[in-house]
Amino acid sequence: MLYKGSCHCGKVAFEVEGELAMAVRCNCSICRRKGALLWAVPHDHLNLVAWGDDLGRYTFGKAQMAHRFCRTCGIHPFAEDVSRGAERSAYININCLDDVDLAAIEVFEFDGRSA
Repeated sequence: MLYKGSCHCGKVAFEVEGELAMAVRCNCSICRRKGALLWAVPHDHLNLVAWGDDLGRYTFGKAQMAHRFCRTCGIHPFAEDVSRGAERSAYININCLDDVDLAAIEVFEFDGRSA
């Protein structure tokens, strides 16, 4: 299924292909603060439609993840592995997807604080 999503102001917009059956709530310092529900997909299933100079990047700790955000409205629509290999993933914040019944999505609690 093709999902469409964006930040709040729409300057960062994307499409993602896949079957959304489950999301992850991570308790690491950044995910807990931004309240993200993450859906892992192969990176090539993510297609940026609009971004320009508005797509910011934030890394911390071991810098293995690039947390992406809109520089205008501050919303974090996705994160991505910083590796360049074929196994690279994108982590979509399903709160930023259009027309998704969030109450119907199973949520897995991940202890990212200890990872």
